[in-house]
Amino acid sequence: MIKLQQVDLRCKRVLLRADLNVSVEDGEITSEQRILASLDSVRYALENNAAVLIISHFGRPKAGEYEACYSLVQVREVIQNCLGRKIRLISDWINGFEIKPGEIALGENVRFLEGEVTCDPQLSQQMARLCDVFVMDAFGAAHRAHASISGVVEFAPVACLGLQCQKELDSLNTALNQPSEPVVAIVGGAKVDGKLQALKRLSQLAQTLIVGGGIANTFLAAQGFNVGNSLYDPELVPAAQNILETAEQNGCEIPLPIDVIVAPSLNDGRHSESKSIADVSNEDMILDIGLQTREVYNQKIDQSETIIWNGPVGAFEFSPFDAGTRAIASSVVESNAFSVAGGGDTLAALERFGGIDQISYVSTGGGAFLEYVQGNSLPGFTALQQHAESAFMHGAKAV
Repeated sequence: MIKLQQVDLRCKRVLLRADLNVSVEDGEITSEQRILASLDSVRYALENNAAVLIISHFGRPKAGEYEACYSLVQVREVIQNCLGRKIRLISDWINGFEIKPGEIALGENVRFLEGEVTCDPQLSQQMARLCDVFVMDAFGAAHRAHASISGVVEFAPVACLGLQCQKELDSLNTALNQPSEPVVAIVGGAKVDGKLQALKRLSQLAQTLIVGGGIANTFLAAQGFNVGNSLYDPELVPAAQNILETAEQNGCEIPLPIDVIVAPSLNDGRHSESKSIADVSNEDMILDIGLQTREVYNQKIDQSETIIWNGPVGAFEFSPFDAGTRAIASSVVESNAFSVAGGGDTLAALERFGGIDQISYVSTGGGAFLEYVQGNSLPGFTALQQHAESAFMHGAKAV
């Protein structure tokens, strides 16, 4: 792919696709991580006297309709504070706008446009006509074949990879393709189905695969343990059994919970208790890992050279079911291993428990992170690769 640093940006119109899709609760942005990560490319373009329009999606509004709750006005203040300058928010940017070299503006939510999600060619061409250089820097949306992600690349005069995406790919490639061993992969969350391929690939890559949450419950059921009223995927028990068998053949250990924290329900933390996994009753809900399991997992993490983490190991949003994920986070943060963490819940846990700055690389992608871990091609990058091949055929440099 062509990199941003390889492109002459002087006095050029730059259309920069960022990922500003942050969570908002009660009118407040819960995490600025994605916004901050997108600004390196913005600064670079401005330093090279480009005229920059940032575009992004935000939430899931109905296509073709403006909805105030999904307006990017909510993130403009954060960008202004970080860059120390005023930024225009342009509502009808798709129909053209005035901007001079050295200036920056923010285009309203791309998903307000009819044809964005369906990657309409006409809309993609409209976007391409607004720029001399298109910069793809939205790793978290790279797995979407949308107009502002892959469609515009086909028609843009020059299309390149932004600085944030470069960091993402370099870090993930280090962890997945050139890892120092032993590798510990931690995969948690509610369901197996969305992470099945990631579990399979990581069981081939890692020496230890730690599973948590509803995923761990499915694996426990596959081993014949009673998981009571716990969240799990009964239909995917055979798939979990297959992964356990394949992992053993590959020399990958999957240490399942020895003890767990159970309660009658998620909202009944007062009656939580620790139990051996063999003692879980039909009325119990498994909501976290127990102390003995934490010690085993922490030891594996301490001995690792590479850590890949996606997903919590319990219902960490609710006390007292946060101890397991807190312990995992602490071990990862204190480890000297090269660590990559990704996924919305993983970032939320790190921000809650602290130490996010001590992770070697924090991915801004959730679905894209998983897709890449699974070895799937991402439309945003596939389009850039095809563009680079075409440019190379016409004498431009690509990497």
